[in-house]
Amino acid sequence: MADVLDTRQFRFSTEAALMSLAVAVCYYAAGRLGLLGRLVVEGVVVTPVWPPTGVAVAALLLLGVRVWPGIALGSFLVIVSLTTPGPTTVVTVVSNTVAPLCAFLLLRRAGFRHDMARLRDGLSLVFLGGFGAMTISATAGVGLQVAKSSLDTSEFWPVWLAWWVGDTMGVLLVAPLLLVLVGPAGRFRVRRWKEATFLGLATLLLIPMAVLSPMSMLFLVFPLVIWAALRFQLAGSMLCALFASVLATFEATSGRGAFLHLTDVEIMAKLQAFNGSAALTALLLASVITEQRATRRSVRRACQELAEVLEHLAAGEPSPGPPGAAESRAAPHGVHRSP
Repeated sequence: MADVLDTRQFRFSTEAALMSLAVAVCYYAAGRLGLLGRLVVEGVVVTPVWPPTGVAVAALLLLGVRVWPGIALGSFLVIVSLTTPGPTTVVTVVSNTVAPLCAFLLLRRAGFRHDMARLRDGLSLVFLGGFGAMTISATAGVGLQVAKSSLDTSEFWPVWLAWWVGDTMGVLLVAPLLLVLVGPAGRFRVRRWKEATFLGLATLLLIPMAVLSPMSMLFLVFPLVIWAALRFQLAGSMLCALFASVLATFEATSGRGAFLHLTDVEIMAKLQAFNGSAALTALLLASVITEQRATRRSVRRACQELAEVLEHLAAGEPSPGPPGAAESRAAPHGVHRSP
C-alpha cells in the first residue's frame, strides 16, 4: 500500500511540475508579445494590455492552484529578459503571482463557472478577477518604483492607473477567450458558418479602417462586437474585441491613425477607454445572451416534458416518472422484496 501511495504521489508531483512548466512557457510568451505594444507614462514603461495576467488567471481556473509555481517562474523569466534581477525582483514576482491567485480565490468563492453562461460570471470576472485583484500587482509594482526613488510621489497615480488598466485588460480580454477555447466547441450549422465568414471579413475590413484612419472612427468597432456577441456569444465577441484592442495598441505606440497628434497621456487615456469599452461590451453582452439562450432551452425542455405527461394522461396511461417508479408502484404496500 505504501508503494502504491508513493507512486501516486510521484505521478501527481510530476504532472503538476509539467503543468507548471507549460504555464511558465505560456506566461513568458504572452509577456514577450505584450511588451511589443508598450508605452511610456511618466518615464515608466507600461503595457495597455498585459496578456500574462489573463494566462495566469485562466491557468488557475482550469488547472488549479498547483500551477502557481509556473506563474512565478514565467514572471521571473519576463523580468530577466528585460533587466538584471535584483532584490526588488522578488517583490515583483510575488505580486505578479499573488494577484492572479487572489483573482482565482475570489472567483471560486463567487461560484464562477468556466463556460461563463451566466451574467454573474461575467460580472464576477470583471469586478473580482479584473478590477479587484489586479490592484495588488499595480500597487506593488508602482509602489516599488516610488520606494526605489525611480518615480516621484506625485507621479504615483498616473502610472498606477496605467499599470492597473493593463493588468485588468489582460484578464478581461485573454482569460475569457482561453476559457472558451479550452471548453467544448460550439456546433454551427452551415448558415452559421456562412455568417461567421461574413463577420470575419467585415471585421478584417472595418476594424483596420476604424483604427488606422486619422479621422478617429473607433466607434465602428462596436457594431461588430455586438453582432459577434449576439450571434456567436463569447468566442466571437472576445476574438473581435481582442483583434481590435491589439491593432489599436500597436497604432497607439506608433502615434498613428486614431492616435495621431496626441500627447503620451492623451494616447494612454484614449487607448484605455477604447480597450475597456470593447472588453466590457464583448464580455457582458455575450454573458447575457448565453444566459438567455440557456434559459430558453430549459423552458423548451420543460414544455416538452409537460406535453408528454399530458399525452399520457389523455390516453389514460400513468404519467412517466423517475426511474424505478414503475417498480415501486408494482410492489404492494408492506411487501418487502428480497434483493
